Amino acid sequence: MSAKFRLALAAGKSINTLVNIIDKSRGSNLSGEKALLLDSKMLSHFKGVDPSKVLFITGTNGKSTTNNLLNHILKDNGFKVISNLEGANLLAGVTTSMIKASNLSGRVDADLYLFETDERFLPIIREQLPAANILITNLQKDQVQRNGDPDYIYRRLEKAFRDGVPRMFINNDEPRSASLAKYSERSVSYGSEKHSQAFTKGDSYVTMPCPVCRHKIDFEYYNTDGIGSFKCAHCGYESSKEADYTVRDIDFESGTFTVQGVKFSMPYNTPYMIYNYAACVAVAHEMCGISIEDCAKSFGNFKNVGGRIQVMRYKGKTIKYMRIKQENPETFQSSINEMANDPSRKMVALGLAPLVDFVPHYAVSFYAYDCDFSKLVEGDVEKYFCFTDAVCYDTANRLIYEGVDKDIISIADNEDPEQIFKEIEQAETDNVYLITWLHTYENMEKYLKKEGAEFE
Repeated sequence: MSAKFRLALAAGKSINTLVNIIDKSRGSNLSGEKALLLDSKMLSHFKGVDPSKVLFITGTNGKSTTNNLLNHILKDNGFKVISNLEGANLLAGVTTSMIKASNLSGRVDADLYLFETDERFLPIIREQLPAANILITNLQKDQVQRNGDPDYIYRRLEKAFRDGVPRMFINNDEPRSASLAKYSERSVSYGSEKHSQAFTKGDSYVTMPCPVCRHKIDFEYYNTDGIGSFKCAHCGYESSKEADYTVRDIDFESGTFTVQGVKFSMPYNTPYMIYNYAACVAVAHEMCGISIEDCAKSFGNFKNVGGRIQVMRYKGKTIKYMRIKQENPETFQSSINEMANDPSRKMVALGLAPLVDFVPHYAVSFYAYDCDFSKLVEGDVEKYFCFTDAVCYDTANRLIYEGVDKDIISIADNEDPEQIFKEIEQAETDNVYLITWLHTYENMEKYLKKEGAEFE
């Protein structure tokens, strides 16, 4: 053990001890960040790591849920796992997890090492921790102010995988990630059959270039936005007819599905989760030999950390806060579809956010223009409420372009919880959907608790 690593490890463990004394809920990144200042290659110096037992979970959407569910399945079946369940998915976050798990000599011991990794930083992390297994959820538009076009991220991953990956778990129904299978010595595919909430889009909506020939990819249908049965008419690249692990018999009302004839209960019965479920079954069975039946048993007692929908009762209203990743049209489309699939009368409150990262900030809610609102607009919506100081009028204009009557749109150019909930109180319906930025919701939550709201 080098002197630099010994010093970095001691510093990291000391920081973790202090964090546990001050606030155990924090510190998912701190010790790794400071330790790496002392030994920039620290992650590569831990002892006892077998690369064949290391899995990186990467992609735009679904990393955290897949990581959480997979950890649950493995631990439920007696496996010892080291992971970054807090979601800190850059180099410092992974290093922090290893510092916490190691002994004083830097040795770690686990049956499996599962790490959620940011798709942009995966090449950097893999230089120090050469994972032999990669799971890709999807590669979609996200944080354009930082990541640029998703095909830029695709090219970065191509470079990282060019020397080969022993095993990859790839999403059969997502064009970019599926095409990366060519860099694996062995690929395992997962996917879903067409389900009852699948949808199509008109020709005016954004699709994507074929990752093989750069011509247009056409989708026969989408099971969730950007993912479904696809084909390139120019070169013939298409989703396989049959993935190695395919989710079938999907019943959203009863919350069940099957894999290889085995019935599963859905922890959350929403379309965007289906591919996370398929991926977890594929990894658990392939890497750990857990039977499909035992996977199904573990699904039955899983509770995701920080679920996607928070239900609140406030002055006779049922408010459903939809926790989505802002700056991302795919997750926003999933929420639009979920609201549209509710046939009852509703109010929709949209607090879309500007893209805040690097200066200058991009202040147009462009991701709303990538999404199809038509089914929501055709449904029974009493009123739309657009708020936030930066993009409330952009949001309202997007609704008007979709054909919404201006008379049922109200606007507030601020994020004041008192004004927002006064507007909600005035709705006749008690069924309210709310989408807003996380920091705005945190202020709302404080206000609602003060006002005596009930949280489920």
